[in-house]
Amino acid sequence: MHLNPYGEDAVNLAADLANQRPATPAELADRCRAAGLVLERPVSRADLDRLGTVLDAWEGVVDATGERERATLVNRMLAEAAAYPRLTDHAGGWHLHYRDDGQPLGAVLFSLIAVGTALHLAGRGMHRLRRCAVTECDTIFADTSRTGRQRYCSHRCANRDAVRRHRARTATAPSGAATG
Repeated sequence: MHLNPYGEDAVNLAADLANQRPATPAELADRCRAAGLVLERPVSRADLDRLGTVLDAWEGVVDATGERERATLVNRMLAEAAAYPRLTDHAGGWHLHYRDDGQPLGAVLFSLIAVGTALHLAGRGMHRLRRCAVTECDTIFADTSRTGRQRYCSHRCANRDAVRRHRARTATAPSGAATG
């Protein structure tokens, strides 16, 4: 991820990985490359295991019930994952890394997700990371909408919920009454 390595792109990658966790190191490598990450070394089983720990901590941030709790959990991740920011040009252009050089992918993802989540929440709003509002859907998404009021992970879930609400209204309306 070169254009926005520690903001929106990072939380979208975290959500993608959390919503469907990779099963193998090869799958993790492919999905990271597809997201624009430059892999500096082969991906190992240890990287996949570390990612599981990272995603468990990150899902705690997603599911936090208040801003202070969410901030505390993100700060805990930052304290464990991030190092001093440094400029690097390993991918053909200068950009910031919030980690030490030469780290395995699991550690890189921890820093990327922790710092990206902090920047996303601080820049867009502490409420802009959540699960879909449809009861049977637990998909995580980062709200990048202009208004900051996104409730659903997709148009499909939004439509499903609208149909459910409409049917509930018409089922409770007296027969012969007009429904709006």
